[in-house]
Amino acid sequence: MRAVIQRVKRAGVKIFPGGAEKGRIGAGLLVLVAVEDSDSSADAAWLASKICGLRVFEDGDGKMNLSVADIGGEVMAVSQFTLYGNVRKGFRPSFNRSARPEIAEPLYGEFVTLLSKELGREVPTGEFGAMMEIDLLNDGPVTIIIDTKDRNF
Repeated sequence: MRAVIQRVKRAGVKIFPGGAEKGRIGAGLLVLVAVEDSDSSADAAWLASKICGLRVFEDGDGKMNLSVADIGGEVMAVSQFTLYGNVRKGFRPSFNRSARPEIAEPLYGEFVTLLSKELGREVPTGEFGAMMEIDLLNDGPVTIIIDTKDRNF
C-alpha cells in the first residue's frame, strides 16, 4: 500500500457528478491511499498503525513531536489508485501496479476500519472509484509518503 499523508487545518471531499459532500475534517491528516495487487491485511494494519503514530504535529517547544491522536485531531482517508502511476515509458502514466477494484476496495475498507479503531473514532472517506473533488488547507505544509513495500522510504 502507498499513502501520501498531508497535515491539514481542514479538508473535505465531494463526490461527482452532483458535488455532494461525503466527508469533512478539521485539523488533522488527509490520507490519500492506493492498494497494490500484492498487498495484504498485514500491510493495511501496519500502515494504519504507522499513520496514527506519526509525530508530525508541534509540541509546546515547536518540535514535531505529537501524533494526530495526541492532539485529538481527525483523519480522512481517500482512495487514489493513481499513486501507483508509472511514467517510465513516455508521458502517459501506466497504472498496472494498482490493484483491481475487487482486490483494492475490500483492502481499502479494512484499512479505514483499522484506522478508525486506532484513533477511536470514525474516519471519513471519499467514495471508492468515484470522481472526487478534495478541498484542503495544508498546514506547514507537511507531507509524508509511506510505502508498505519500502519501509525505509
